[in-house]
Amino acid sequence: MGLEFRDMKRVFVSMLLLSCLGVAQEAPPKQEAPAQEDPSARNPMPWDVESLLVPQESTPKPQTEQLPAASPSAAPAEGGAEGKQTKRILWIIPNYRAVSANTHLPPLSAKEKFWLATQDSFDYSSFLLAGVLAGTGQAKNSTAEFGQGAAGFGRYYWHSFADQAVGNYMTEAIVPVIMRKDPRYYTLGHGGLFRRSGYALSRLLVTRTDSGGTSFNFSEIVGNGAGAGISNLYYPASQRTWTKTGQKWLTQVAIDGVFNVFKEFWPDINRTVFRGRY
Repeated sequence: MGLEFRDMKRVFVSMLLLSCLGVAQEAPPKQEAPAQEDPSARNPMPWDVESLLVPQESTPKPQTEQLPAASPSAAPAEGGAEGKQTKRILWIIPNYRAVSANTHLPPLSAKEKFWLATQDSFDYSSFLLAGVLAGTGQAKNSTAEFGQGAAGFGRYYWHSFADQAVGNYMTEAIVPVIMRKDPRYYTLGHGGLFRRSGYALSRLLVTRTDSGGTSFNFSEIVGNGAGAGISNLYYPASQRTWTKTGQKWLTQVAIDGVFNVFKEFWPDINRTVFRGRY
């Protein structure tokens, strides 16, 4: 949280470029088998089971009784990849909170919200990202009190990891549970570049409630503000000023806005650039 926003953008872009190298050796996408006649096709499932992104044992069952239970790994019978989110972006970046376009999901329980925050906080990519942030911070000597060498890197590392975890739990679990908000990002999936980008950025201020309505996004604004304040408990005195705390707060909100835009267009990128390989 001590890094500037332009450094976070460099780190994010670097991760995407490194991940793209892995597609060079990929085999061509498999040809989908023709859809078979299915009696249940007349009443398609009202949501995509994969996009619920919660532990399988706690996933609410669909209301349509005549439909067979769908496997979380099962691909949709129809070729509707448009607007379909994946659990990961480029096999690395967690995408658990993104919901495919035109998908209606039941509300998350408190347990499911905490599990969502846990997935984002302790995913293997979180450990990698903390290392990248630690190395960048140490190279810039952004917090001189941490020092240099292996010991200094260790201090930068655990502070970066703690920043991520605190922010995730505040914005995805604690505040959403208290305020009864839905921490997931619901993809718009249609419209032009400016409309969809504007929608993605507006989700910083507007979110869904557990009852299905819309409301001010306390999870994002209050959650990140609380996370920035909590970080003052474990950062040196030079980092605890009102200015530093405000910078951490605004930087994290801005980063979330960038990720919202990327999530919005990821299904299109995956379909047109990577041909659905991810």
